[in-house]
Amino acid sequence: MAIFGLLVLGLVCGWAGAQNATRTAAAVATTLATSASATFSPSALSPPGVPLGTFKAGPDADGKYTIAAEGIRAQFIAYGASVSNLYVKDRWGGERDVVLGYDNASAYERDASHPHLGGVPGRYANRIKNSTFSIEGKAYHVLPNENGGADTLHGGPDGWDWRNWTVLAHTPTSITFELRDPDGSQGFPGEVISQVTYTVAKQRWYIRMVAQALTKKTPIMLSSHVYWNLDAFQNPNGLSALNHTLYMPYSNRRIATDGILIPTGQLLANERGSVNDFWSEPRTIGEGFGDPAIAGNCGGGCVGYDTCYLVNRTPEEESDWRGARRGGPVAVMGSEWSGIRVAVYTEQEAFQVYSCNGQNGTMPIKSNQGNVGGPRTVPQYGCVVLEVEDWIDGINHPEWERQARQVFGPGDAPYVLEAEYRFSVEE
Repeated sequence: MAIFGLLVLGLVCGWAGAQNATRTAAAVATTLATSASATFSPSALSPPGVPLGTFKAGPDADGKYTIAAEGIRAQFIAYGASVSNLYVKDRWGGERDVVLGYDNASAYERDASHPHLGGVPGRYANRIKNSTFSIEGKAYHVLPNENGGADTLHGGPDGWDWRNWTVLAHTPTSITFELRDPDGSQGFPGEVISQVTYTVAKQRWYIRMVAQALTKKTPIMLSSHVYWNLDAFQNPNGLSALNHTLYMPYSNRRIATDGILIPTGQLLANERGSVNDFWSEPRTIGEGFGDPAIAGNCGGGCVGYDTCYLVNRTPEEESDWRGARRGGPVAVMGSEWSGIRVAVYTEQEAFQVYSCNGQNGTMPIKSNQGNVGGPRTVPQYGCVVLEVEDWIDGINHPEWERQARQVFGPGDAPYVLEAEYRFSVEE
């Protein structure tokens, strides 16, 4: 964390004093390169539980960068600044990889379906209606890539999780990626520079995303698009994640969407006992599938969840989002079989849940997942995506007053997203 603090401090100071955007970008690059080079040391101490001197900075033979701490081990790739593996302990003390991904980094670029596996969608996550938005009265048209050109999903056909990021720093417990997005990329105005840092501590995974608009006002909204299966596809009773329990105590409202999941502007109450009631008490994700209302809940012809839930906290709870005094997790998901439980803490004010309705048994699981002789692909509902973010398509709904959190200019403070995943085991 201290390393990244220095990086961000140098970055922000460069932006604050810049008189020329080009000069600013160059100064930022020099500062970051100098800071990062000091941390890329193969002789750094190893994580707890790993013999001293065994940590090696840089990618392994599969193109993955590893960080680790007590009770957690994570691997990342430069493509999309993506998490590819996340190992935590189950109720029997075994290590299970609880996220979807591929065995080798090269497979991500070869997959034409591009399911956004563990990456950072940007420069604007989720959907933009009609691939259009306005800033200060000027209309912008970005490249569409979904529903026959009706909208833009996750930043467009060459969004941020389609690109190889630069690794700035890699220590035993942390890794920082950087991306520069030029003016006009995918139709978005202005140049943007972004850094994403992943850090692990004892049974915790921490994410910090920072992005700065360098030349023009532009929309920025990021997320982490991780697919979870807390059983690592090894539950002998089946590979479905519908048996996972989900609890979102602050989410008694959601954003209404049309048949192709574009927000209508309406904010809907999640009635107690309804298919979208994950706030009144914990319930399995599959519990609502017996209710006829689940049909169409994730768009036209869709059964399941692809839903943006709002996080409604008091100012005290929001400022204490890490839960030191009054705040708490925005979501808690657990598996009764493996005993693995993850609590998600964030300062973001929305939370997208996708129950992998679109999976059809064609995506392979990794070689370290599943059971010997068992299925080797992800079935429908075999995973859950939990996305911390802001209100989706907020740039097209001024009545929601999200501009301060979604539109940024060269004179503004940078966009920041923070999230912490805390793992535990239910006995």
